[in-house]
Amino acid sequence: MPDRTTPTTRTGKPTRRQMAYLKDLAAQRGQTFSYPATAAEASREIDRLRGTRRTPTADVARERRQVADDMASGRGDAARVRDQEITGYGSNCRWSHLVHDQ
Repeated sequence: MPDRTTPTTRTGKPTRRQMAYLKDLAAQRGQTFSYPATAAEASREIDRLRGTRRTPTADVARERRQVADDMASGRGDAARVRDQEITGYGSNCRWSHLVHDQ
């Protein structure tokens, strides 16, 4: 059995099993993570998430409900780019008019 106190020297990509566990842990803890480049980074991130407290189920449900309600009501749309403000599509998309600060 490997010694967990010695640093790992795995430099390959994270395994599918590591990534699946990492995603599950992050969801349970109510946290995000940046995609690890190596298996060793994935292991460190898993250890970090294991050390955090699990987010209560009621809090997760409440947050999901609030996000769904906000999306349905259009809350936060003030920063949305509207169709009349742009011209073109994809990488050819440009502002249809220039707005200068006065």
